[in-house]
Amino acid sequence: MMHQDRNILNESIKRLLRRGAISHLRKIVNKTHAADLAAVFRVLTFNEQRKLFAVIEDVEIKGVILEDLDEDTLLALTEAMAVEEIVEILESMPKDDAADLVGRLPEETADTVLEKMKKEGSEEVEDLLGYDDDTAGGIMVPDFIALGEDMTAAQAITLLQTDYQDVEMPFYLYVVDEYGKLVGVSSLRQLVVVKPDTQLRDFMATDVMSVQTHVDQEEVAKLVARYDFLAVPVVDDTNRLVGIVTVDDVIDIFREEATEDILKMAGAGEDFIESKSILRSARIRMPWLLASALGGVLAFLVIGHYEGSLIKVAYLAAFIPVIMGMGGNIGTQSSTIVVRGLATGRIHVQDFQSVILREFTTGLILGLLYGLLVGSVAQFSYGRQAVAFSVGLAVLSSMTVAALVGSLVPMVFARANIDPAVATGPFVTTAIDIISVFFYFEIATSLLGI
Repeated sequence: MMHQDRNILNESIKRLLRRGAISHLRKIVNKTHAADLAAVFRVLTFNEQRKLFAVIEDVEIKGVILEDLDEDTLLALTEAMAVEEIVEILESMPKDDAADLVGRLPEETADTVLEKMKKEGSEEVEDLLGYDDDTAGGIMVPDFIALGEDMTAAQAITLLQTDYQDVEMPFYLYVVDEYGKLVGVSSLRQLVVVKPDTQLRDFMATDVMSVQTHVDQEEVAKLVARYDFLAVPVVDDTNRLVGIVTVDDVIDIFREEATEDILKMAGAGEDFIESKSILRSARIRMPWLLASALGGVLAFLVIGHYEGSLIKVAYLAAFIPVIMGMGGNIGTQSSTIVVRGLATGRIHVQDFQSVILREFTTGLILGLLYGLLVGSVAQFSYGRQAVAFSVGLAVLSSMTVAALVGSLVPMVFARANIDPAVATGPFVTTAIDIISVFFYFEIATSLLGI
């Protein structure tokens, strides 16, 4: 139903844009959620995006849309905007989102925008830009509730009502000492149930889980997911509280990391590029496909090496797709299981031996079953036990080795601090194809004496 509603919204906006029915379009825009409008932008041409953006009056909605755009569209859209309009949009956004947006603008435009922003806001944005994009410091929100440990519950409630009305995550009240160092945390519930004259240090929790600014965003996301936090505090090297990472940012991180892993596993780069130009899409995907091309050439050389055997027993070629396919499939399965396990924390690098042994054993069992099946087909088709045994043993060897390689490579990559998702791309699958063909012909030529 949601998909159907989204299609109706997309078509309605497209139709109104074509007709130039601005008044009707503005009514729809004012009734539509910012996230839904951002989704509409992905299916519009640039000219349609520019016209629709001009109709939107709410600067907060404009901020949500700009944040969701791919880099090329963002640059093209902001080039046509006045600097004052960009500044107005940025000042309406949470500081972490504003920093992300400024970081995507051309350096000259970014400097101009920061100069025109209010001093306090621009300083916070510049501070955030000083951290790497994929670290806790780069994704944190600098607006948080920090209360002194000697403050009473009544004083804290009064302060919340006067100074912290617009804070993004009011559910956690962080407690700091006189130097701004994080010493405890309290929930809103704890604050309102204690006696008004109780000091925060008397009921706050002191075992606060925090992360430092340089910690990778994926580790922050895993921490939030593991303990079901709504936010996690971010501290500097001296344990001074400098920001918080909220659960909405964590959801974005999981989506980005999952998308990146899936694209790497498919050998399509790291970024979702289908919204970019065709030439750029082809350029990014070309190096990944080079591995497949080189692998195909190597497989051709392996098969060519055994050309004499194929001439003598031509029907050996009939089983090459089956053997390569079975090996490639189980290798991809093993590598996908290991890569996803590493990404979600269900598998650890320390589990190296147990993971490899489990996948190897699984490959061996499946190889035996499918070796018997394919070998039986060979026996039924050609009536020669030597051929059937060669094919069955080749399937067994191919699937066992493929499962071993598919699990071994991502574990080795993870141990070497290389993204294991690369292990499921063309590099590994092509290697498995070559190994499968080699084993097949070595076994066949030995058993058939050719």
